[in-house]
Amino acid sequence: MKAGKTFNYSLLALACAAALASTSVFGQSTTGSIAGQAQPGAIVTVTSNTGVVRKSNVDSSGHYSITSLPVGNYTVTLQRDGATVSTRSDVQVVVNSSADVSFASEANAKSLSTISVTAAAIPPIDVTSVDSRTVITAKDLEKLPIGRTAEAIAMLAPGVVAGSSYFSGPTGNQLVSFGGASVSENAYYINGYNTTDPLNGLGGIGLPYGAIDQQEIFTGGYSAKYGRSTGGVLNQVGKRGTNEWHFGFQVQWAPDFLASNPKNVRYPNSQLPDGYHYQDPSLPGTIYRSRKDNKSTTTTYDAYVGGPLVKDKLFLFAAVEAQKQDGKSTSPSSVSAPYNNIYTYSTPKHYVKLDWNINDSNILEFTNISNKNSYTSNEYAYDYVTGKQGALIGHDLWTKTGSDIYIGKFTSYITDDLTFSATYGLNRAIDFSQNPGVDPSLSYISGVLNQDPSITEGTVIGNDNTVGYMNPPDAKYRSRGLRLDLEYKLGDHLLSAGIDNINSSAIDEGQGQSGPGYWWIYSQSRTPNKPLSTHYGIGAPGGNGYYVRKYVYSTATSMSVDQKAQYIEDRWQVNDRWLLNIGLRNDQFTNYNNVHQSYVHNTNQWAPRLGFSWDVFGDSTFKVFGNLGRYYLALPNSVAIRAASASTYTYEYFTYAGIDPATGAPTGLKPLGAGPISANGEFGQAPDAKTVAATNLRSQYQDEAILGFNKMLGSSWMYGAKITVRKLQTAIDDVCDMDALATKAIAQGIDPDNVVFPNGCLIFNPGRTNTFLLANADGNGYSKVTMTNKDWGFNSGAKRKYYALDLFLEHPFDGKWQGRIDYTFSRSYGNTEGQVLSTIGQDDVSKTQDWDFWQLMEASNGVLSNDRTHQVKAYGAYQISPEWMVSGSLQVASGAPRVCLGYYAGPGSELDSDPAGYYSSYHYCNGQPAPLGSLGRLPWTKTINLGVTYRPSFADKKLALNLDVFNVLNERQATVLDATYETSAGPGNVSNTYGMPLYQQQPRYVRLSATYDW
Repeated sequence: MKAGKTFNYSLLALACAAALASTSVFGQSTTGSIAGQAQPGAIVTVTSNTGVVRKSNVDSSGHYSITSLPVGNYTVTLQRDGATVSTRSDVQVVVNSSADVSFASEANAKSLSTISVTAAAIPPIDVTSVDSRTVITAKDLEKLPIGRTAEAIAMLAPGVVAGSSYFSGPTGNQLVSFGGASVSENAYYINGYNTTDPLNGLGGIGLPYGAIDQQEIFTGGYSAKYGRSTGGVLNQVGKRGTNEWHFGFQVQWAPDFLASNPKNVRYPNSQLPDGYHYQDPSLPGTIYRSRKDNKSTTTTYDAYVGGPLVKDKLFLFAAVEAQKQDGKSTSPSSVSAPYNNIYTYSTPKHYVKLDWNINDSNILEFTNISNKNSYTSNEYAYDYVTGKQGALIGHDLWTKTGSDIYIGKFTSYITDDLTFSATYGLNRAIDFSQNPGVDPSLSYISGVLNQDPSITEGTVIGNDNTVGYMNPPDAKYRSRGLRLDLEYKLGDHLLSAGIDNINSSAIDEGQGQSGPGYWWIYSQSRTPNKPLSTHYGIGAPGGNGYYVRKYVYSTATSMSVDQKAQYIEDRWQVNDRWLLNIGLRNDQFTNYNNVHQSYVHNTNQWAPRLGFSWDVFGDSTFKVFGNLGRYYLALPNSVAIRAASASTYTYEYFTYAGIDPATGAPTGLKPLGAGPISANGEFGQAPDAKTVAATNLRSQYQDEAILGFNKMLGSSWMYGAKITVRKLQTAIDDVCDMDALATKAIAQGIDPDNVVFPNGCLIFNPGRTNTFLLANADGNGYSKVTMTNKDWGFNSGAKRKYYALDLFLEHPFDGKWQGRIDYTFSRSYGNTEGQVLSTIGQDDVSKTQDWDFWQLMEASNGVLSNDRTHQVKAYGAYQISPEWMVSGSLQVASGAPRVCLGYYAGPGSELDSDPAGYYSSYHYCNGQPAPLGSLGRLPWTKTINLGVTYRPSFADKKLALNLDVFNVLNERQATVLDATYETSAGPGNVSNTYGMPLYQQQPRYVRLSATYDW
């Protein structure tokens, strides 16, 4: 839809394998396990610091395992004949990992008296895992200089890259891309509940930073228990109360006077080929946007308390966070009335966790999370000639977004071998916006630099409305989820089965326009006697080529989605060294429009998973692992916007004789066409739910293969390598060529006068044969039309392939220092990024302008937007003395591919250079094919963060003073360039902003903090 705002399983059946005794829970859980070796017939008892007690008998081979343990610290006791033989304390259970606690052999155990040992939490290599993940603990977060979001933490993991700066999550966080996938293909979890944004899948809700106990970053290979992601998974586990009371607080301050300015942005001044010229020849090289003093001050307050309400029974942990960012941003010089935006972001968060140990066999948990973001601003006139700020002229759009989440979980250890758990959650989200203090009769005015100077006398005419789009004031959405899990240990098998259901709905979501509901867009054609569009019958403006467009855009609607799944899984400990993980998941997705009519219904989506781990030497020092899996992705709620519900998206062309000096609106209008036009037929009509999507539509799914190893190097180091291959097997987008549909219908014997053809676009699987229904004109039933890829005119189907080699070297923290370095070589290539389109920032999920017409996909095959061929990541910390620690992180990545989207220059372009009516949106530049990657790449990005921590001994090390410097070298490379080559005035009229930086790296800033923990 036009922008508004195999791998197959026969490739590999690698032998399967794995580890020392154990069973760890996979996926987005909140638990781990303890396993090891001991004397056959002995009893192992684990006791948590919250009073949870679990027991296991050591089997005849000398192994034991205790699963489904809440994360935290445990004491492990070995008993024989009723007497305690050995005790290990301070054993930390990490989420989805198995802590190895092995005791003396049978012969030695007979001669041991009672002893106590303080043990390391987990072995350096977890041989019980078959997935690919990174776990960052609260202790890591205390040491490292990183941002305070789930995405910033995820960037520590290999293969994770920053997504396009066009996109952000529900609370404003920049998103990330995993393994070549688009930013909408990730899943977010907190304490086992899915907190992914239920509206469009762009980001999710995270915890207050100080409430994070652990964060897992899954980059592939997770089990059948979890799905709905073809990218990666960000799983946060919150802290919980223990049998000791603790409290603490923190203050962080990042002042603007210690921050650097972004770079000023100027209009590009490139040498253009013959026949091409800038739309406005006076602008190249001049200032587009001043960034002087475009800085901010961020202040954050955190506090927490945790402890027993009833010892060994009822526990509380509560954390609050209040963050405020005050800053300034200068508008581009091209707006109708340039201004300085003095803004404030307020981000209050809280987290409450209650744990009730009903008895030794039953646990009840309750979690409440709130994470919201409010934005307000005042706009003051700014004079680009003098550089002076003037009077208050208005406000930017005021917004409030975020969620309140409630989660309940019940766990029952029915027997030592049988565990049942049930999780229910509710996510209530807000999406509020308003345009305060603006006359509602004022239209937004765009393109003021293209106003006719014979009317303006060289001074642009605009108004005080600086807000183009806004959401309905009562927009909101919610989701609720239920999952039931049953786990049974049968000999060497850990069997699991369960259901995983989510329902989400939205009310009045979408966009409209401020003011009276339309814009005026001023433009100029450099070929004034040439029709603006022969395709739509838009005539020539004549004169000096000045004309204006009336732009109407309205998409608000309501919608809902049901997502259900069932799974079975067997973790089979084949022998002491080999572990197999075999699973099967079945997903069902149903999308509904505003009157709860289903327009997409997918069932029987079977996703097999196979993983292995091989403990090569049997001592957890060398692991070889692999994974094969299929992963399905549901369509989010927002697909109904513009696709399954009424929407309006039109332009109407005029010449004008004057401009109202008070409003900036054109006067003396003369039409250049027969009325409003819409490239996708969006004139406000409601589509028939049965005709919106292909009847045989398949969900997006991807196959993945992983093979790797981890190995100890001496006693203090480990290294490893991993190969990942991903192939997108099916994609979903929309197609808008109704002429092609009519042609095929006639060829199939359907009288076009007897059916109703859709006015908009259709949801389909690019590259597959799709069957559509056309409503019969007499209102009696439907007629079927079957469209092949060739019928639409496409030469190929949707393609996205990714391969990567990850190498790492790590020294875990030994009380003195820790460090890790990763290198990733990867390639993401094809013609389909995924659900969104980073080249132009289009967040119409699965309704991008790609695949709308075959001409838009010509010359599209190349590297993809999230491709970063080389990445180097490193982080570490060094304890200089008992009081002083220094830390740092490094992230280096090669640049994204450059993009140029121009007018069509393929076959037939001499007759129509805009056959889709999308203006400068084709993969052609200067009349030549321009697939991504053919024009080079953006510069490499390099970010170095450094920190120092002081914990004075006089405060018993409960007080910590930190200084962190982010982007020490003050790198400010462009991360996004304007990709639209030409203007709506036609071929050869090069946009003055083409190739101009739209986003750049955040400049250097300093963060000071003080923390007290008791």
